Amino acid sequence: MGNSSKYVGENGIHRVPLWRIGGFALNNTATNFYMFLMMYVAYYLTGFVGVAVVAASSFSMVMRIWDGVTDPFIGYLVDKTNGKFGKNRPFMVIGQLILFVTSYIMFHVSPMIPEAGRYAFFIVIAAIYYVGYTFQCVVTKSAQTCLTNDPKQRPLFSMFDAGYNTIMFAVMTVVATRVATANGGFYEQATWNTLWLIVASFSMIFTIIAVISIAPKDRSEFFGTGKAQKIGYKDYWNTIKGNRAIQMLIVSASSDKLAASMKTSTIYIVLFGLIAGSYAVYGTMTSIVTIPSTIIAMVFVAVFATKMGQRKAMIFGSIGGIIINVLFILLWVCGNPASMVNAEGDMKFGIFAITYIILTILLAGFAGVSGNIVIPMTADCADYEVYRTGKYVPGLMGTLFSLVDKLISAFAPLITGVMLAAIGFKETLPDATTTMAMMNDGVSKYQGINVGAILPVALFLAYGTVIIGLVLNLIALKFYPLTKEYMAEIQDEIARIKEKASMTEEA
Repeated sequence: MGNSSKYVGENGIHRVPLWRIGGFALNNTATNFYMFLMMYVAYYLTGFVGVAVVAASSFSMVMRIWDGVTDPFIGYLVDKTNGKFGKNRPFMVIGQLILFVTSYIMFHVSPMIPEAGRYAFFIVIAAIYYVGYTFQCVVTKSAQTCLTNDPKQRPLFSMFDAGYNTIMFAVMTVVATRVATANGGFYEQATWNTLWLIVASFSMIFTIIAVISIAPKDRSEFFGTGKAQKIGYKDYWNTIKGNRAIQMLIVSASSDKLAASMKTSTIYIVLFGLIAGSYAVYGTMTSIVTIPSTIIAMVFVAVFATKMGQRKAMIFGSIGGIIINVLFILLWVCGNPASMVNAEGDMKFGIFAITYIILTILLAGFAGVSGNIVIPMTADCADYEVYRTGKYVPGLMGTLFSLVDKLISAFAPLITGVMLAAIGFKETLPDATTTMAMMNDGVSKYQGINVGAILPVALFLAYGTVIIGLVLNLIALKFYPLTKEYMAEIQDEIARIKEKASMTEEA
């Protein structure tokens, strides 16, 4: 196995320096920067491309379905790839370059296209964009198997991932809020120019760090049994049909993703901008909870996931998440949201604000376990397939998971758009400058809004859907076979397979 011995311990357990786990976790953060930008795409479509709210929501659904459909083909390419630059790194680099170029075209060139063909142009470029997105995303899951198979190390990816993404989404929410406010809202091109530059720059830097971090482990001796294999479509069908672990993980995680995808920026604009009275407070609130949320998310993963095993940790996180989301609903219904906004529209501390901060921090801990643990659990499913059939198909595992995940969560923006349209937001969405007074005073573009339905709809989309997803987690995990003890048996057997293969080669 050449110079791989310095990475391999007893019983075939191979580890990696902690900094490389942390560095590779930035690959997911790099793609999440672009996902964050696309969370606001409905504003760009309605403001610059010229489509209505429901059509903009339908665009997101169609593109996500397209993203999911392309997944298995890209996963197949990953499983067939093993060159001088490794199995995973080529897809990270190519994917990042596609994201950079196509996102620039979407948000800078599209407005220059004649209006009659602008939407079609945007769709074509977006279709290419999502291919690049999948190229880079699939590696986050497929490379888990070669990064480390130590059951104590593997969950640590989730610790870094939870921390990075908590910080990224929190900071970018504040940045997006301030950029939009400074430039007159999300319907101004200057807002998009600034946001794109920030997203593209950080995503590129993080990708470079991730490529460097995975480099020494992106080699064939860390792929499955350590030997090259021929993978065909028949193997894919056998995996889909026989691997109960990936089946249950798909059910669990896709329901979570559907719920999380409904918590768009628009929902927080509704809760804080309309119900509480100042969207700027959401940015302030986010900046307050970012550091403690990051710390508790990392602590929860480090303490519970590494000791409980990944299955039990996800159950723990799901139960905690259900409790916290129920408390959030009660807070908004029974509390006084306006009490956290002063006369100038700035943050005001009181019972509501303090309770919101505490619940947000606790939720970050439980969500860090139940949500982020999914990625290393996918690696467990890939190892289980090696144990079950001898086939190493990490690309299939990652993209099969993503396919169903994306097909289901694709309906999130449509459901959100339809529900908002049903209460009156048909031609325009509320943005950072919208107030409840505009609807109560009968401002033309907000006429016909059912003001009484705004809070129930927002709470269902923000918290109710999450509760449903977490309940489905608990049901699916009853049938998920990969306990901490079973994974130890699996790794022992894979080590024996590798040792036998090595002895055969020497003979």
